[in-house]
Amino acid sequence: MTDLQESLNPVIYAENAYNDLNKHLENFKASKIFVLVDTNTHEHCLSYFLNKISTISDIEVIEIEAGEEFKNLETCEGVWNALSELEADRKSLMINLGGGVVTDLGGFVASAFKRGINFINVPTTLLSMVDASVGGKTGVDLGNLKNQIGFIVQPEMVLIDTYFLKTLPVEEMRSGLAEILKHGLIADETYWNKVSDLASLDLSDLDDIIKESIDIKKAVVLKDPYEKNLRKTLNYGHTLGHAIESYCLTHPEKSRLLHGEAIAVGMILETYISSELETFPKEKLENVTATIKDMYGKHSFSEEDIVQIQDLMKYDKKNEHGNINFVLLEDIGKPVIDRTVPEELIKKAFHYYLNV
Repeated sequence: MTDLQESLNPVIYAENAYNDLNKHLENFKASKIFVLVDTNTHEHCLSYFLNKISTISDIEVIEIEAGEEFKNLETCEGVWNALSELEADRKSLMINLGGGVVTDLGGFVASAFKRGINFINVPTTLLSMVDASVGGKTGVDLGNLKNQIGFIVQPEMVLIDTYFLKTLPVEEMRSGLAEILKHGLIADETYWNKVSDLASLDLSDLDDIIKESIDIKKAVVLKDPYEKNLRKTLNYGHTLGHAIESYCLTHPEKSRLLHGEAIAVGMILETYISSELETFPKEKLENVTATIKDMYGKHSFSEEDIVQIQDLMKYDKKNEHGNINFVLLEDIGKPVIDRTVPEELIKKAFHYYLNV
């Protein structure tokens, strides 16, 4: 196994997960274990999780507020202060039990505390299972700008237990599905066809779909862990989607969008742009648009909204030398990176979305 493969520590699934976790805890012999939760996972997930683990180490629970608006440095400071007050040291272990905010923020906090303590991700939402908890990206938002501060640091392991999905409202499940659809669009048309045909799927298919989605992401990250080239493809739909999410987060008159809901809009927009700038087939654009709109509905954007969303894109992490870089598609499973898009075409994409 290469050093890089070793750096992508194991993703373990429910049938083996807690045995492997308990063996890891026994071998690591943490001075203390800190379980980071938010208010939701404290109520719905913590008791179940603690009953599954076995360790002689002391366990402390640290709670943060739930929601993207708390994914910031102020929350990090509160967690760092709690770690210090509870006498955490460099042999401490942090377990991040929650959705994408908890795993992103918890990984960042652990990576910076005393210049780095080990952490494990236990994602409790579909979105965090297939996206946020895997691949080593950690970080927090800077004001309304998504994921501006962070590191790429691999967790010791990621534990996938779909039991936690029973605690989720339907909109959170739908949010996670957007990242699964994205994996299909960038990697595999067969997979796209399977996950986009929800009528033929039931909950018994979910474990296999999650594993396949994680495998797609892991294969990309193994080839490009620090997002120099190929890993950028995982941002399909995110250049516009993140800007839309940030804009709606800070404008009270707009409906709040979950991450996946914003990325769903971004995928329609960027697929339209792909059909104009690349070779993406028009009939597949119609299929992608219909599939996503059937699942997520349609949101309204005024001309002023569009201008401000475009302005936010200049903060996207893929940008270089003042250029806004897009991931586009030549076809399903054939992404291309570092494409620049004229502003007028972005406006046309919004008009397509609003009028189709």
